[in-house]
Amino acid sequence: MQARMNVARAAQGGYKALLALEASLGESGVPKSTLYLLKLRVSQINGCAFCVNMHARDAQAEGETDERLWSVAAWREAPFYTDEERAALALAEAATRIGDNPAGVPDDVWNEAADHYDEKSLGGLVMAIAAINAWNRISVTVRNPAA
Repeated sequence: MQARMNVARAAQGGYKALLALEASLGESGVPKSTLYLLKLRVSQINGCAFCVNMHARDAQAEGETDERLWSVAAWREAPFYTDEERAALALAEAATRIGDNPAGVPDDVWNEAADHYDEKSLGGLVMAIAAINAWNRISVTVRNPAA
């Protein structure tokens, strides 16, 4: 597969804005490992092979275990995740599949995340979910190949 276009070149301002959003996530207080798992899971849901490959590799390079990377699609049943990570993954799934629930993100999902994260970190999670969904939609639309 070959990419349809180079978005970074064609839409430089928007691309740079998304990179700035990504950079801000490091200041959110959300552990880097949680952000990697969240990005990987959302990318799986959205069918973005480019992002699945990139975030799995990046997480592995940062020391993430194979078991956690392989099983993130089944995080509810897998024993490898903390309660905090589970809350983040549930929020990420609900926000990514927002069209599947007429009420949007259910209160119980939000409240569980709010029980584990302070306001700054919760805001970081919301922004991370929005960012990876944007990146996925860009990559799927222009058909960025997994490398």
